[in-house]
Amino acid sequence: MREVGRRIYDEISDIKLQIMKTGRKLLLAAGLAGVALTAGAFLAFKGRAMQPGNALFGMQPVSPAAGGFAVVELFTSEGCSSCPPADALVAAVQKEDKDLPVYVLAFHVDYWDRLGWKDAFSDAAYSDRQKDYARWLRLSSIYTPQVIVNGRKEFVGSDAVTLRRAIGSSLQEAGKAGVSLSQVRLSGNRLDWQAHVVGAGRSTGLVVAVVEHSAVTKVRAGENGGKTLSHIQIVRGLETVKLDGKGNAGGHLDWPGGVDPADGEVIAFLQDEDNGQIVAATRSAVK
Repeated sequence: MREVGRRIYDEISDIKLQIMKTGRKLLLAAGLAGVALTAGAFLAFKGRAMQPGNALFGMQPVSPAAGGFAVVELFTSEGCSSCPPADALVAAVQKEDKDLPVYVLAFHVDYWDRLGWKDAFSDAAYSDRQKDYARWLRLSSIYTPQVIVNGRKEFVGSDAVTLRRAIGSSLQEAGKAGVSLSQVRLSGNRLDWQAHVVGAGRSTGLVVAVVEHSAVTKVRAGENGGKTLSHIQIVRGLETVKLDGKGNAGGHLDWPGGVDPADGEVIAFLQDEDNGQIVAATRSAVK
């Protein structure tokens, strides 16, 4: 049934990509306006989270609650002309919130690859992950750029105000579970890791991602042809594992060739496989 569902989603996506070409222009204009409008707010509140209540965009600085966190997943593509503003927005958030438990992951989907430009960072697994969210969140379709925060709230990736509010409210939620990484070691192109979790439910899985901090691409064709695009927090490998019943897990991932360990990290989070909600997250440098 899952394979049938995937084929249906692929067929729907082909149709809706054509519709998106018209709608993207409107979304791009709105996104650019949102980024420009909130640029001053980013500078004014650098390094702090926001919550509703302030006269400036309805937000004010707050401190994260104990165990509070925000996992920000961006679904993007170098072949999508509406995506660069969203890429720029999450880059600003990543810089602004670098000292907070905010975990940005950029998933480059592959369904744009057949429309003029092959995104070197794209992977069918990331498109499948986005389709899982469509099922979890009961969405009729998938699109780019899309942001999902803590597996619960989704919106257009260039919507700066909604993104800041979603991060702020997520940081204020006290954590009910926890995850830690250890023995994160690189040997050749093999990255080994161990994890320990507490407070995980029976339907909870551990998702582990290899992330490259930044990259630049000169796009030669497609909707962004002739542009040089900057990317941050690019997911280069992904694995979902089961826990052993005692809160322990371990595994390994391939390390992307040509990437210095200092330019990458590992992000791990606990996700309820029944509804997609993320209940804890952490990160680790690579040794």
